[in-house]
Amino acid sequence: QVQLVESGGGLVQAGGSLRVSCVASGRTFSSNVMGWFRQAPGKDREFVAGISRGGSTTLYADSVKGRFTISRDNAKNTVYLQMNSLKPEDTAVYYCTATPRIIVPKEPTQYDYWGQGTQVTVSS
Repeated sequence: QVQLVESGGGLVQAGGSLRVSCVASGRTFSSNVMGWFRQAPGKDREFVAGISRGGSTTLYADSVKGRFTISRDNAKNTVYLQMNSLKPEDTAVYYCTATPRIIVPKEPTQYDYWGQGTQVTVSS
């Protein structure tokens, strides 16, 4: 069982930056692929970024590529999402997620554990 707790969300102006973090409980953090999803009001939950167990492989949605960076610190059981050049359309609840799969999936159904989410609001 893995418990995930996100933090770092907030309100930022367009063009600004924000970093959200996710701390995982348990000793199996390094055995899990980690991901970030987001969900805006009235929209489906969408993949944002994912990172392999060791951190050597990252995957991004086209909408955030070049602006967002996912990273992890296995010694701290923490995964980060650095968000730069934020746009109003990035406004959403951001969820941290984990799966023991080997590959980095993009479908939410392929992730096993979810955090409670953290709100990110980008004003224009």
